[in-house]
Amino acid sequence: MKSVSRLLDFFLTVLWRTPGVGGRLQRAWRMFRKAGWRGIKWELGRRVTGFNDYPRWVREHDTLTAAESARLAERVASMADKPLISVLMPSYNPNPAWLREAIESVRAQIYPNWELCIADDASPSQEVRAILKSYADSDPRIKVVFRPKNGHISASSNSALELVSGTWIALMDHDDLLPADALFWVADCIARHPDVQLIYSDEDKIDESLTRSGPYFKCDWNPDLFRSQNMFSHLGVLSTDLVRAVGGFRLGLEGSQDWDLVIRCMERIEPRQVRHIPRVLYHWRVHAESTAKSMDAKPYAVVAGERALNEHFERTQTRARAEHIGFGYRVHYALPDAPPLVSLVISTRNAAASLRRCVDSILAKTSYPHYEIVVADNASDDTAAQACLDTLAKMKNVRVLRHAQRQGAAALCNAAVEGAMGEVVALIDDRLEVLSPEWLAEMAGLALQPGVGAVGARLMDRRRILTHAGIILGLGVDGIAGCSHRGMPAGREGYGGRAALIQSLSAVSSACLVIRKDRYLAVGGLDGNHLKEAFADVDFCLRLAEAGLRTLWTPYAELLDHRDAAARARKAGEPASAPYLEDVDYMKRRWGAVLENDPAYSPNLMLEREDFSYAWPPRLAPV
Repeated sequence: MKSVSRLLDFFLTVLWRTPGVGGRLQRAWRMFRKAGWRGIKWELGRRVTGFNDYPRWVREHDTLTAAESARLAERVASMADKPLISVLMPSYNPNPAWLREAIESVRAQIYPNWELCIADDASPSQEVRAILKSYADSDPRIKVVFRPKNGHISASSNSALELVSGTWIALMDHDDLLPADALFWVADCIARHPDVQLIYSDEDKIDESLTRSGPYFKCDWNPDLFRSQNMFSHLGVLSTDLVRAVGGFRLGLEGSQDWDLVIRCMERIEPRQVRHIPRVLYHWRVHAESTAKSMDAKPYAVVAGERALNEHFERTQTRARAEHIGFGYRVHYALPDAPPLVSLVISTRNAAASLRRCVDSILAKTSYPHYEIVVADNASDDTAAQACLDTLAKMKNVRVLRHAQRQGAAALCNAAVEGAMGEVVALIDDRLEVLSPEWLAEMAGLALQPGVGAVGARLMDRRRILTHAGIILGLGVDGIAGCSHRGMPAGREGYGGRAALIQSLSAVSSACLVIRKDRYLAVGGLDGNHLKEAFADVDFCLRLAEAGLRTLWTPYAELLDHRDAAARARKAGEPASAPYLEDVDYMKRRWGAVLENDPAYSPNLMLEREDFSYAWPPRLAPV
């Protein structure tokens, strides 16, 4: 009875605090099935604080005042160049009221230099046709073509594309809404970044009563996350020349036609030519047939998404395949035909039990065929530890490197990597335990991809609570870094799926870090001279980024984390050692500007918490 009562309490909380009751109840039940009571507690912890009250956030931080609208209009008037933005809208039998609202949201734009290109895909509704004809007759900026035969959304989008005379294309569905400042911010982005080719914004959902919910506050361009989900999505704006160069929308990719288009465009440009506007510039209508509600509404879109990704890998000669996993896609990167030797570097001192557990789990569960274990002993003087090291030294594929004098953690790792025989090295904390057999194959496969530096794993404690899902800069009381979704129960996908999808991040923990040996050495390894207690892994990953290498995190390499204090953040008011405070000072001096704006996070999300709660206020320049 107590369990039933707790579940009822949760449902009542959801009903009281959020709109869209039916959908919320379905989500609550799915959450319970996936993550149990811990998942319920986690979600309640995000809700009861008030930090994630989106209607209030919208009122306080995302509702244009008359004065703000006037200031934006003044900025438009002062623009030296006002590019024509063509809003592309394929249409088929929409709700007439929603169609009118969609068109009116374009007509209400503060930025005036736009055209609306609508292709009606032979809608049977005479009312829809009459509405479109009326708008085309009354507003010269609205162009409409009536297709004689239904050809589905790709063909319809191409028909709309034929109407385009602007240098930029903004993609919009026939029942969604643009806020009044949407195209202004697009034009502003174009002016600030003359080489930009693709632009995307944050988005949210809107229901029949115009209540907004479910914001997706996105990170900056993240090609690895983009291959896991269509993070580009709405509002998506593309160079017209680029769209035409790749051949427009492809027939047969219906349901994922926009994603496929962006994928093909992405292949032709540099990452710096993709820009993110961290503002909600698109309201995605939620209704039964919309993928804003569920991908189940368009199951064919799932197949099209897999095809779009797999054909992308074929074109780019990447040995990989994509698989839909319900809330996104998993990319399986193939290992070379002859997988390279991986040296697993395990640092230890006087930890016989945990070391043996770590090594035994590696030997028993690791499916990767070609690895060695290098135990770097930091002057262990405990009898049990020394006996354990003696036993391990006699085992096949295990080497023990003993140090008579105590070493710093960074120096210990660096020396072991220097002596490693593998082309790839993995730093492993001796308090970890392997869970997933494919962990090393997964991480090595990613580490061997072009442009990749470090790769991190998913770490959980014995209760299956996340201790590491990648590192976000600027989080925590010290303002240096914190762990993405730390404390969230396994079984949940996290904010926007970010706790369960492969992605680029600014840093990952050295508790389990895989990297090519030459890349480790090229940046000088871990810095033990400036960083004595903390943040050496963060600093290491940031130096990799300086060298042009990206850091990845994968949820498909799972290890159990038996660490205690090392796996949680320092809380406000807790004492810190002098060396730790020196580390904080060094990180701020060395990386200050970088720490303030993590490209893998959003200025609309909070720095004080690790659960992706909304920022109050957002860290954006005022309008």
